[in-house]
Amino acid sequence: MSDMSVIFAEAEVRAVRRVSSSFVRVELGCDEFAELGRETPWLDQRIKFVFPPAGGSLPHVEPVGGDWYTPWLAIPEDERGCMRTYTVRDVVGEGSDTLLVVDIVVHEPGEDGACSGPGNDWARGATVGDRVLVIAPRRGHDFGGVEWLPGDATDLLVVGDETALPAIYGILRDLPADATGTVFAEVPHRDDVLDDVVGPAGVEVVWLPREGSPRGEELRARVLAHLDRTAVDHAAATASAAALAEPDPEGDLLWETPVFSGLGEDVSTTGAADGPYAGLYAWIAGESKVVT
Repeated sequence: MSDMSVIFAEAEVRAVRRVSSSFVRVELGCDEFAELGRETPWLDQRIKFVFPPAGGSLPHVEPVGGDWYTPWLAIPEDERGCMRTYTVRDVVGEGSDTLLVVDIVVHEPGEDGACSGPGNDWARGATVGDRVLVIAPRRGHDFGGVEWLPGDATDLLVVGDETALPAIYGILRDLPADATGTVFAEVPHRDDVLDDVVGPAGVEVVWLPREGSPRGEELRARVLAHLDRTAVDHAAATASAAALAEPDPEGDLLWETPVFSGLGEDVSTTGAADGPYAGLYAWIAGESKVVT
């Protein structure tokens, strides 16, 4: 399948460990990953996994003319497995030893009112040797899936819950050394505060463990307080907002960026050149109700 513009491959779990109460870190490998890559930093790069159906095995998909989606969709629903979106945390190694590292949010069924989706079930039981289909960028080809576009903004605001933490990690890792701004990261538990989620010296990371409090409650309050500069319209800032599929895989997605509105709103006048929000760029991601 090397003529395809994307990586579409069956990858094997090479390592897996529970890094905190809410995150399972999976390292995946396969020969196709020798061509895994992009021309610019990974940032908040999205990829897709296809998990095997419950009690079954991964579907066999034969792409046609580079199209993998139509043949996959043609497989009976109870046999094709479930597709979910994740963020690349890291790519390590070279050539055939390249590993794709992904942090998957896990939770007990019913925790925070969340159901147990296929990604949660798979990650909680993942062991070395398990397999999953991966759709990811192939070096030298356009893949899309990066929403971090701050332009020449001088004041960065990054807001997210645990579903967005892998993307936040990638953004902070790839920021220029002179970047300035604030990150508000909500996580379920104190042990979900990961020491390596750090950025340049000018970017403060504020952790907000819920520990049973309502999802998004303190996050919203802290972000509004951070933005309350002169009590003018908060919407004046250029903003990129997205909701990830997990941990509410059956819920509606909210997808709003400076150049696209999932709600169909006019984005042609987005941004503020003057006033208290001049230079501000906001990236907001998480479970849809939190983003809303």
